[in-house]
Amino acid sequence: MGIVNLCVDSFSGDGLSDVDAAMERARQMVAEGADIIDIGGESAGTKRAVMSEEAEIAALIPFVERFGREAASWAPADKEQLFPPLLSINTWRPAVARAVLATGGDLLNDIGALPTDENARLCAETGAALLIMHTVGQPKIAHTHVGYDDVLATLKAFFTEKIAMAEAAGVDREAILLDPGIDFAKQKSDNLLIYRELTQFQPFGRPLLLPVSRKTVIGEVLDLPPAERDAGTVACIVAGLRRGAHLFRVHNVRAAYETIRVIQPIVQPIVQPIVTAPTGTFPEEAA
Repeated sequence: MGIVNLCVDSFSGDGLSDVDAAMERARQMVAEGADIIDIGGESAGTKRAVMSEEAEIAALIPFVERFGREAASWAPADKEQLFPPLLSINTWRPAVARAVLATGGDLLNDIGALPTDENARLCAETGAALLIMHTVGQPKIAHTHVGYDDVLATLKAFFTEKIAMAEAAGVDREAILLDPGIDFAKQKSDNLLIYRELTQFQPFGRPLLLPVSRKTVIGEVLDLPPAERDAGTVACIVAGLRRGAHLFRVHNVRAAYETIRVIQPIVQPIVQPIVTAPTGTFPEEAA
């Protein structure tokens, strides 16, 4: 999953304000191996200003419209790649999700922890798949104070509750993906434990997305700024593949794709099969 940020205040310093530049970045990511493009209009960083719903919608819709028209004509990296690429809409506000999914998109990347079933109902109505991410509290507010008696038990209870909520709202179980929410309301020790124990989430039987790219926990380990964390990102991808992760959300698609192509044949027996969601097949080699 390649990250395209249509916001100039992205924490990683790669944000864009121009739709033409964002489309070119998405095209290049697909050429480098991305199966999914994750488009966001607002930085999730708590030190960045909150956008209005209207501004976020205005940022996303022109890209979504052009992606729908143009992506099928791009060149994939190889014949094993999912193609045409899928489009993931990264937001948490139902009003934004409703407006943008009406225009296009295969997957709603809900970074708000699904506090109500509204976004799930939107996915059921539009046929979009739903990515459920764990966090605590409302996005754009720092939750670095949050602690857990048992972070793994907390995540398991959270996913159990939210999967049931999504299914009750009409989302097919095969259209649900899970994200442990690395760095969201978690301490360094929590993040490292989640990486280490990813296999504990396999019993849910759902594809697991690992948002590893340039994360704060990598910077805490290496004492490096975001732009210098790609090697650490690769290390997290290798760890994730060995523990059953299926999808990786990254800034540097080429490095991630080449890492996965080399490591995957070695760890293949560990990785659980990917299912087919209504909007497309999420292959085990998705990058």
